[in-house]
Amino acid sequence: MPSAPQSPNTARPEGEPSIRSGHITEYTFRAISAWPVLATCLALVLAGAWLFYLAGHPPILSPALPVVGIACFLLTFFLLKGLIILQPNEAAVCLLFGKYKGTLTQAGFCWLNPFYTRQKLSLRLKTQETGPLKVNDAVGNPVEIGAVIIWRVAQAARATLEVDNYGLYVSAQSETALRLLASRHPYDPTEQQDAQPTTGTGTGTGTGTGTGVPAPADAFSSITLRDGSDVLASILLQELQLRMAPVGIDVVEARISHLAYAPEIAGAMLRKQAASAVIAARRVITQGAVSIIDDALADLEARMGHQLEPQQRAAMISNLLVVLIGDREATPTVNTGL
Repeated sequence: MPSAPQSPNTARPEGEPSIRSGHITEYTFRAISAWPVLATCLALVLAGAWLFYLAGHPPILSPALPVVGIACFLLTFFLLKGLIILQPNEAAVCLLFGKYKGTLTQAGFCWLNPFYTRQKLSLRLKTQETGPLKVNDAVGNPVEIGAVIIWRVAQAARATLEVDNYGLYVSAQSETALRLLASRHPYDPTEQQDAQPTTGTGTGTGTGTGTGVPAPADAFSSITLRDGSDVLASILLQELQLRMAPVGIDVVEARISHLAYAPEIAGAMLRKQAASAVIAARRVITQGAVSIIDDALADLEARMGHQLEPQQRAAMISNLLVVLIGDREATPTVNTGL
């Protein structure tokens, strides 16, 4: 387990509440306005120029005047180094000799300690397109899947100091989560019975705990990639949020943008789907015919006032089936004995 987060030794400016997460305790502070500092720099420049002017014109001849003038110019350059401009939804992580001092999120023209090392980063929403990736689904069929992920930096210090490059981290974790999602579900509803029960440690919708607790046996295979878009988007979003939270990244939305069989099996799978559709249509027709026959026999028996013999009933059912769904070019007649 990670050690408990340690607070910086310096007090938080203005007593703003800190956000504790992992090894970095992030807090924000407010910088002073840069306009008074800019006016001071202008005054120092004028003072230094005036001192140099006086040093070259008698009767004021003092060797200290040029030194003071140079000090004014050096102090001006030092103060100018602390100027910083931040746009809305922008932050600057400040370090002092390698130690984290705070995060500046105040938009505008500000002045900071010139000794601070500052790293700017954007807090705006970003769109990450992942894929299309070639992955094997729960049945083992190669499929192509892609997703669009909308995310933003929620904690600038963690995104800067916890990982070397948070953009590459988001790309890698997005691809990993998408591959994991595709491998847990079959592509088509007709393949659900072939999907092997899986156990996982992801978060999803309660099918995994993220702590090593096995998921229910049929938790993932009950959802297909083709028909479970909303549920899969929710599972993907929660999985990404769990992966991005330790580095201060907030995932706002995740949607599957591309889904198809891999080109090498696309033709065969389309034929399989067409055959499944024909079988399903035949099943509906057969069920409808059986329902019609039951109604016809019930009506016939009601008119006759007695039930048909088993042989007569079987012959009548066979005859009606031939008429309804059989070969209509040759309709055999069966003597029912009525």
